Amino acid sequence: MELFELEPRDVVKAYSFLRGKVVRTPLERSALLSEVSGREVFLKLELLQPCRSFKLRGAINALGNLPREVLERGVITCSSGNHGQGVAMAARALGVKASVVVPEDCPRVKKEAIRRFGGPFVELIEHGRGYDEAHARALELAGERGLFYLPPGEHTLIMAGAGTVGLEMLEDRPELDCVVVPAGSGGLIVGIATVVKALSPSTRVIGVQSEVSPQWVASWREGSFVEVVHRLPTLAEGTWGSVERGMFELARGRVDDFFAVSEEEIAFAMAFALRELHLVVEGAGALPLALLLSHPELVEGKEVGLVVSGGNVEESTLRRVLQASPGRA
Repeated sequence: MELFELEPRDVVKAYSFLRGKVVRTPLERSALLSEVSGREVFLKLELLQPCRSFKLRGAINALGNLPREVLERGVITCSSGNHGQGVAMAARALGVKASVVVPEDCPRVKKEAIRRFGGPFVELIEHGRGYDEAHARALELAGERGLFYLPPGEHTLIMAGAGTVGLEMLEDRPELDCVVVPAGSGGLIVGIATVVKALSPSTRVIGVQSEVSPQWVASWREGSFVEVVHRLPTLAEGTWGSVERGMFELARGRVDDFFAVSEEEIAFAMAFALRELHLVVEGAGALPLALLLSHPELVEGKEVGLVVSGGNVEESTLRRVLQASPGRA
């Protein structure tokens, strides 16, 4: 199995495997967003997974289907937080030893959750400033210890698990004209696009990232893979990091477009979600909402599905975005 292969049948197989192992999260119509935007808006609430993000899907699908000899050696991964939580929960459930490398500036709430979910099966390692340094260290340790490196997105089993989000959305609402997805390493959007385009070719799939970490957008506008893009810290830290060339090639022909939103627009969307929708949404999970609220003309169609990918956020970050985006209490 090649890392960057993914077919619709892989997603369907993952859907069958994951039944009863993850939450089939609701696709809820938002009356308020529908009224504000002038279209029917549905929210795919992946923050209702036990680890409060979609990452559990790929982690369980991977650890549950990797060869036994790989699992006996143990696995190591790198994460900005949510993937690590998914791996920790899956490792404990399956009795697999796993190491999770996170950046030193990984949100405390995510590090604590990794320790809690993984218990004695998971080693948490903090290293470096930012995702790329943590990623390099994880690869070093994999070689030194003879562990299998499980990437956060760039593996067929991970992408297939993530793609079940899109399969569920179309099962619940076949009429969706557009699906809006946070874009990080690419596992989620490529997985969703693979199955959505197979089942409903006319449905648009668009990705959103922060304008301070815009590798997808830069590559899409260039028409070819952009190796290095200057990145700054972002509220959407769950999407921070490099995109692999293979992931970009998979996205071409499946994803329709990518757009960037500002940090101020992400903060506003997080505050709006809390105040008006009563949802605690992290920055990465708020990216589709930010695009709809601030740039509705870019979200085409009468029926739109927004993937709210996660809700793991520090209390201090929530206070900061609420202060930066005044509104009614």
